[in-house]
Amino acid sequence: MDLREMRAFVVVVEEGGLSAAARRLHVSQPALSQTMNTLERRLGLRLLERGNTGVRATEAGMTLLAEARAVLARHDQAMAAVARHAADGGGLVRIGIPLELPSDLLSGPLAGLTAAYPGTRVQARHMSTTDQFAALRAGEIDVGLVREHPIGQDLDAMLVVEERLGVVLAAEAAARIAGPDGIRLEELAGLDWVGFPRSGSPAWYDELTAILRSHGLDLGIPPPEGQELIAEVKLAAVTAGGAFALAPPGWDRPLPDAVTWSPLAGHPIVRRTWAVWPATSHRRDLARLLAGLEYRGLQ
Repeated sequence: MDLREMRAFVVVVEEGGLSAAARRLHVSQPALSQTMNTLERRLGLRLLERGNTGVRATEAGMTLLAEARAVLARHDQAMAAVARHAADGGGLVRIGIPLELPSDLLSGPLAGLTAAYPGTRVQARHMSTTDQFAALRAGEIDVGLVREHPIGQDLDAMLVVEERLGVVLAAEAAARIAGPDGIRLEELAGLDWVGFPRSGSPAWYDELTAILRSHGLDLGIPPPEGQELIAEVKLAAVTAGGAFALAPPGWDRPLPDAVTWSPLAGHPIVRRTWAVWPATSHRRDLARLLAGLEYRGLQ
């Protein structure tokens, strides 16, 4: 059993239901239910009594609850102790990074961190927003760059960049529907959106799809849960015709001749990225990195 499964089980018991626990953990309910089922199969024990009004721990589940809380408390204590030793540098800063981060967002802050704390190493991991929240709470990363503001008081956050998304689609289609101020969202009706699974960032997904639906757009077939599409896959789908993707200006991907990027008229879609870190962190090297992540404004 890993720490993430332990935390998930504790939250399920504390909330008394999978729906509330999923919201607190920022994961989908089916994914959380699968985690609980897998845990029970692995242990060969029934840990939860499931009913119409929610769930409660069995006798075995109560035993696991007590032990899991003790293990998690000891883990958090150990991580805090290690962080104190790294407070003046010489440690490792682990950063969670989403797909399609502005290419120059981290270059200046990382250069400032290296100059101030040459002994601090940086390790970057590509992770969805949901996975970053879980990793932050499990002590597996030190700071995350995420697409939605965290809920709760255990994480601090600051907005670092806002991007006005445009549309990537076949050049022939863009030439036919583009106006002087760009392409109106409703003009994309009939095309499928090449997007991302909701599980990766539920709040951002819901905000984005609400905008698309309000303009009469078909969302198409979403990617499998847990599988975010890389830029090359998006471009292949758009090049084949019948689809569009969303991307910021200055997207750092070379576009094929048959594909073009256009602004959206009125800039109806703004993608926000927050830096998020544990509220209890006292690391000076991490604070130096965060200080360099000044708000960039609308791109």
